[in-house]
Formats: sequence, C-alpha cells, structure tokens
Amino acid sequence: MENGVVGDGVCSSDSVDGGRDVWSGNDSDSASADHLVVMVNGILGSAKDWKFAADQFVKMLPDKVFVHCSEKNVSTLTLDGVDVMGARLAEEVLEVIQRKPNFKKISFVGHSVGGLVARYAIGKLYKPPEIRNLEEDPSTNGCDKDLVGTIGGLEAMNFITFATPHLGSRGNNQVPFLFGLTALEKTASCVIHLIFRRTGRHLFLTDTDEGKAPLLERMIEDHDDCNFMLALRVFKRRVAYSNVGYDHIVGWRTSSIRRNVDLPKWEDVSNEKYPHIVYEEHCKAFDEQSETNSAEDNSLDKIEEELVTGLSRVSWEKVDVSFHSSKVRFAAHSIIQVKDESAHIEGADVIRHMIDHFLT
Repeated sequence: MENGVVGDGVCSSDSVDGGRDVWSGNDSDSASADHLVVMVNGILGSAKDWKFAADQFVKMLPDKVFVHCSEKNVSTLTLDGVDVMGARLAEEVLEVIQRKPNFKKISFVGHSVGGLVARYAIGKLYKPPEIRNLEEDPSTNGCDKDLVGTIGGLEAMNFITFATPHLGSRGNNQVPFLFGLTALEKTASCVIHLIFRRTGRHLFLTDTDEGKAPLLERMIEDHDDCNFMLALRVFKRRVAYSNVGYDHIVGWRTSSIRRNVDLPKWEDVSNEKYPHIVYEEHCKAFDEQSETNSAEDNSLDKIEEELVTGLSRVSWEKVDVSFHSSKVRFAAHSIIQVKDESAHIEGADVIRHMIDHFLT
C-alpha cells in the first residue's frame, strides 16, 4: 500500500494491484472503527468505481467503518467466472482481516456482477458457530442454541447489492437492451461466452458442464465447501437496490429478486432527502404465499423460479430506484452507484440512503 492521503477528513491508500482502503483521517476515529465494509465492483470495473460511496461511508461514519474496495477482480479478471472471482475475493478479505485484527464486524456492498461475486465469497468465508458442550460448561445456561455463524470470524451485519442480476440474465427481458425479443435473447445465450467468457456463461445459465446445475442454481443451496445460504442468512439485513427502468444491463426483476406479478406499481414521490427512491419493501422470509404467486406467473422458466424461491428463503429489504427524469437516465446502471462522481452524481441520494440505513 502507498502512504495514506488525507483529504476532507478521509484517509485513503491505493495498492499496486488497484485496491483502495478508506478510513477516517482522525486517529481516534480510525482507532475505534471496527466494522470492515467490503465493496465489490462489477464486470470490467475496478475499485475506483466505488470511490464516491467509500468516501461517503467514512465521512458519515468516521468512527465506525473501515472501507476496503476490492482489488482482486478488476478489468478483464471479471471475465474469469463468478466462482473464480468469489474465491479470490474470499482470500482477499481474509488477508485484510489478518492485516487489521481489530475488526469485529463485516458488511459487503456489491454492484452488478459484484453482488454475485460477494454471495459466492461469503459462502467460502462462512464459519459455523462453535457449540460448546453444555454439560462441561453449565454456565452457558443453554444459550449456545442462539449462537450464529460468522463471516471470516466476524459478525455479519449488512449484505447489500446494487443492480445485481440475482436471477441471471437469460431471457424474459432480464437484459433490457435485447428488447425482450426471444430470438435476440437466444442468440445472446449462445454467443455471450465469446464476449464475457465464463462470467457470461454463469449469467446466462449455460454452464452445465459435467452434468452440474448452473452455478447460480447451486448458489441457492449449501454445500460441503460453500455454505451459500447459511452465509446469507447470518447477515442481520440483506438489501437489494434496483433500477425500475433505463438500466439496459440488468433488468428490474432480476435485480430485485421478484416475479413479474410481484413488481410493485410505483409513482413519483416527493422526497427531498432521497428523490430517486420510488419504492421500498420489506420482504419476510419465504412462506406459502410465494408458491401461489409462482403459479400465476407463466413467464418464469423452471430455473428462474427456483432462484426466486431459493433466495426468498431469507428476508430482503428491496429498494427501487428511478432516474427517469435524469438527462443521463440511460446510464442508470452506473448512476445507481455513482461510478463517476462528475457524470453520475445524481445517484448520491441512493448512496446516502444506503449509509443512513446501515447497521454499524
């Protein structure tokens, strides 16, 4: 790491590999910050994509958080596949934790494919609770039954995604720039690997090598080496920020983990603090009502329905965002994370909404 550079109360350090750490320039604040926030970029992106949000985190929560913008999956490395990227991210997180032993809590924030990479990584990082023998240690008074697992040995707090294709990108208008045309969507599924390599195959659910189910389908279950759902469940909150329109890369349904019949009817709201937040919904963990809804929605294919059902086994906060009145609304996929402060600053209220509701 290079020496930290302080500006506006924020200290940052860039690594030779492209990563970026951000913390408070006040020594007492930085010393008390015990919450690691890991920010993960999307396809062909870099740690710089989260610069604005990372700086805002530290400005607003200077004595609470230390932000690490991931460095292991940048540029063309994001084409190596969700599993390879997730494994690299898990190793990177453990390195950061080892370097800063004062951390007690951890949260993840991922944009686009970065959200899927983060989901894979936490599956690798999950550690089950240590159950002590109650007969040998009667002082526990049976409380061990309330113990929960950890992520890399840290308490899991917030798992947040921005415009992440949780249901993949195959068909059903999941990639809006294909205009929902079946012929284009089928063609894209056949050639996407030529452009986005393994990552493209994972997104379009065409990775059925060796008789295995597509990776995204495997990621709604727990396995010996990756406890995907146990890991997701230990976070105190899970949040999905989604563009309701003008995101031509990731559709509303896949980013908000909904069926067509579940998409809410939103309208312009007069909210001075968060002008681009148009709908918020707190969804409880899966119940029988979900089965009823799935029967009414004939547009879902079998795998997509399994993904919706599987991810709905945990609760989600769903925050719907609209930049329909913006002059640069066609860049909604980047505005939602303020990828470039000068070009995408209209998304600043969405970042503020995330931090204002962040559990520390």
